[in-house]
Amino acid sequence: MPVIRLMIFDWDGTLMDSESHIVASMHYAMDTMGIDRLPVKDVSNIIGLGMREALDALFPAQADNDDFSHDFVAAYREYFFAKNAQQQFFDGALQVLQTMRERGMLLAVATGKSQRGLDLVLQQHGLENYFDVTRCADTTASKPDPLMLQEILQALSIPTEQAVMIGDTEYDLSMAANAGTHAIAANYGVHESSRLLRYQLLGSLDSIADLPDLMDMCCE
Repeated sequence: MPVIRLMIFDWDGTLMDSESHIVASMHYAMDTMGIDRLPVKDVSNIIGLGMREALDALFPAQADNDDFSHDFVAAYREYFFAKNAQQQFFDGALQVLQTMRERGMLLAVATGKSQRGLDLVLQQHGLENYFDVTRCADTTASKPDPLMLQEILQALSIPTEQAVMIGDTEYDLSMAANAGTHAIAANYGVHESSRLLRYQLLGSLDSIADLPDLMDMCCE
């Protein structure tokens, strides 16, 4: 069984139940820009990517339009930060983090959120110093590029075989595969479990609360 010293968490859809808030923020931006709302499924599918990559996927015709991107992001952030309190952690998430810390695990975050967005939610919940390292899509390469994980591993001097990425999207698991770390799928998040189970996994979760038991079964 692998020896795991570092647990790297995706944020939206893995620790925090924020899918509906992100979709609402994207729809608000579309309304503001005079764009027909895209289906919820299409918008949800890009959760986990950096904003630039998300807009390129949703609006490929505007991929090189910096004015469009600037105005869209401004509208998105207007709604997102005004309504930020709507986001809640999944049941058991904070207890799981505490349990892992008590077991001596290093904890990190690798997220498609902006640094501002992550810092705000950490501050709101008193978690500013809870994670050993965080990486966001606007400060490094977006998922599934492995750079985010590589930077975390380097910062903590942890070899790839002693780290696990926990995430709810293909972007998370593909990033882990690209970086050479272990991976655990969060089946309760944004992407369907059938999309996640195609990857080589230590295991999968139907609830974040199940993570300590899974670690007991699969890891040292």
